[in-house]
Amino acid sequence: MTPAINIAKKNKIKFKVHEYEHDPSAEAYGKEAAEKLGVDPERVFKTLVAGSGKDLFVAVVPVMKMLDLKSLAKAVKVKKIAMADVKLVERTTGYVVGGVSPLGQKKLLPTVIDSSAEGFETIYVSGGKRGLDIELSPHDLAGLLRGSFAELAR
Repeated sequence: MTPAINIAKKNKIKFKVHEYEHDPSAEAYGKEAAEKLGVDPERVFKTLVAGSGKDLFVAVVPVMKMLDLKSLAKAVKVKKIAMADVKLVERTTGYVVGGVSPLGQKKLLPTVIDSSAEGFETIYVSGGKRGLDIELSPHDLAGLLRGSFAELAR
């Protein structure tokens, strides 16, 4: 059980856990998840952490797209933002890169989910380790994270 799954269970939301054999040589973890789970990649989302000064923010975007940092900055109302250092991400979230879940992080960070998620009944996000995804409603995800939706991907 990962902290992400524990949060979903504790809050009694509807979700499904999907496991697959992670290939250590895979470079694109989200793309690998979509392929191995046989899911439309548009429904599989990656969790990215960016920072502005001492503040960190979480962006949840489709795995086949790129995070537009200017859009994230606008959504969280900061002037400049950059991707956070890998070690800082792992220390702050409690997860290893490639398995960072938006749920169950050590500290609840301000989170923005790409608005494309609202077009699906359910989406897939990391379950807290490589080879583990959680399928849930994007609105349940936003509710658990006190997150918002905005156009973030390009």
